[in-house]
Amino acid sequence: MVIFVEFFGRRKYRTEPASHISMIHFEKNRLKNGLIVLVHQDRTTPFVAVNVCYKVGSKHEDPARTGFAHLFEHLTFGGTVHVSDFDTAVQMAGGSNNAFTTSDITNYHITLPAKNIETALWLESDRMIGPDFTAKGLAVQKKVVIEEFRQRNLNKPYGDVWHLLRDLSYKVHSYRWPTIGLVPDHIRKASLKEVKDFFYHHYAPNNAILVLSGDIDPAGGLRLAEKWFGDIPSREIASRQPETEPVQTEARTLTVTRKVPVDTFYVAWPMAARSEKAFYALDLLSDILSNGSSSRFETRLVKEEKIFTEADAFLTGENEPGLFVATGKAAPGVDIQEAMNRMLKELFLTTREKISAYELEKVQNRVESDLLINEIGYLEKAVQLASFEVLGDASLINRQAEMYRSITPADLQEVAELTLRAEKQNTLLYLSHKKSKK
Repeated sequence: MVIFVEFFGRRKYRTEPASHISMIHFEKNRLKNGLIVLVHQDRTTPFVAVNVCYKVGSKHEDPARTGFAHLFEHLTFGGTVHVSDFDTAVQMAGGSNNAFTTSDITNYHITLPAKNIETALWLESDRMIGPDFTAKGLAVQKKVVIEEFRQRNLNKPYGDVWHLLRDLSYKVHSYRWPTIGLVPDHIRKASLKEVKDFFYHHYAPNNAILVLSGDIDPAGGLRLAEKWFGDIPSREIASRQPETEPVQTEARTLTVTRKVPVDTFYVAWPMAARSEKAFYALDLLSDILSNGSSSRFETRLVKEEKIFTEADAFLTGENEPGLFVATGKAAPGVDIQEAMNRMLKELFLTTREKISAYELEKVQNRVESDLLINEIGYLEKAVQLASFEVLGDASLINRQAEMYRSITPADLQEVAELTLRAEKQNTLLYLSHKKSKK
């Protein structure tokens, strides 16, 4: 499974191909300032989602100043020159708002009754114009982000796993650090000038996608987009792009000891980019291995052999080549190295033997069910349309089921052989402190 996708409950598996997922219709336009506008009309809801996706994430940061994209997620909620409190304005309009930052994008969204859509457009256009940059405001948000860093990554058990595993798996690409940044000092030492420069070279109409989804007609949506965003000037976008990660030719291993309750391991392999067919094959492979009570890991390693209390396989899911990860917590009394070797044996079995058509069909049906669920919500559709447009084509949203259905057992074996190679393996052994002898 992709790490940011969760699956809930059991599905009824079908022996015949699932019915076609309905098409998500939308209209696409580009304003003169470069802003891409997508409008999807959903007559089943009286609400609307206003989603603004900026094509800037942690991969666009300077290695000496990481965490800036995440910092701006906080800064822009601190108010603009014209709006001191976003939350109150949204709540008074009967809505809610939120945001998230990934390695690839920064995404803001507001949902509210369709009749109040202009409140959301006013707020998002003002956010695009720029935050209220003050030394005091920056200091406040820097403290917030640094405290978040401490609580989630420094003081929490297993909190530094992704810092360690990413740094082990990448040597030059900026996926080497998580979105929160490499170290708190990068945020602590950030100057107001550096912060302004980062904003004005990344957050701009010509580096953004506006999606309106819900009870709004395309023509009306485009008119409103032009009204609220059309006069925002385009900006010079920074040309910083991630360096291409060289092909890994030797296995890497890192062992650390921390104050954690259970020994754990993480094994990661470089994998295909989000737009490649191999990505879909690996996503299905991860589900066969660990998604659900009948998955291979759960059935064989947890229930039958009782080697693990937890066993998982997933994709990190970035747009550029990400990681295929396997991880597990050994059962009491089981040596972590022996447990890891057993999981690797189960993994490598997929490189030598074809997965049955029935086993593949089960996970394909499950994925299709989840795609159907994701089509229900107008906000979910807005976020997905923006994400696929970042990849280059929002209409990819209508071809996901087809891509998953196109994968064959032979495809799974081939992609497993190409990905799960010993020389491309990155192993993090995360061990607990040994109890002192009495």
